[in-house]
Amino acid sequence: MILISACLAGENVKYSGGNNAVPLLCQWIEKHRDDVLLVCPEVMGGLPVPRLPAEIQRHGANPKDCRVVNKAGDDVTAQFRLGAEKVLELVKAHHISTAILKGNSPSCGDKNIYDGSFTGKLISGSGVTASLLIENGVEVFSEKDVTPEMLEMLINTEL
Repeated sequence: MILISACLAGENVKYSGGNNAVPLLCQWIEKHRDDVLLVCPEVMGGLPVPRLPAEIQRHGANPKDCRVVNKAGDDVTAQFRLGAEKVLELVKAHHISTAILKGNSPSCGDKNIYDGSFTGKLISGSGVTASLLIENGVEVFSEKDVTPEMLEMLINTEL
């Protein structure tokens, strides 16, 4: 089974109320529905749709020394961490070793995230859920990594 961000599959769970559907991925999910688990950590953590955009603000070099705040300045770290823990529980229950998550997201970004200033500047780092999954041995990809060949390789490896 492969874990996939629900927004990439066309579910309207994005902070703005929309989605980040990737047509190639959506078509592939239709063919492999029983082998896919769709999640939105932010919704699983109790945040509504729509919601204010949020970014990670770092305080020091340790990634654990950070908080997630929305554009109004409200601390939503607890909801992001709760959502990440719930996703990890599902990963363990379903023996998932691979995830395709939304790049740049404060939850799901695998290589880059926004810098916390709400100016659109990206920095190296990973989101709350992506970090937790990586720490627990899950191989995390973003939608930018998705190709037909990659999806075929994943389905053949995971099943």
